[in-house]
Amino acid sequence: MAGGQQPGRGRGRRDLKAPLLPGSGPLARVPAAAVFGLVLVLFVVGVVVRGPVGAGLLGALALIVLGLLGATWRVLSAADRVLRVVVLVILLAVLVSVLR
Repeated sequence: MAGGQQPGRGRGRRDLKAPLLPGSGPLARVPAAAVFGLVLVLFVVGVVVRGPVGAGLLGALALIVLGLLGATWRVLSAADRVLRVVVLVILLAVLVSVLR
């Protein structure tokens, strides 16, 4: 089914093994759960450690998010674009707060 949804499942639920976006690039084979785990670890460690090291981890995460946003911009809907930009802005706000 489209969007990685499986028949018989509720609307909005997707198969975690299905690719987020169609394609055959280097990230197509990376499981979504592994990406989520990496993002969660970077964020939590960055917030807990604080200071320049924490800001560096959050900055690396922000650069990854920005790179993925730029790479997928053409195929995202307007609502998806807005949501991802909001996430990036919130991440940058957390980065600034970690430095204080």
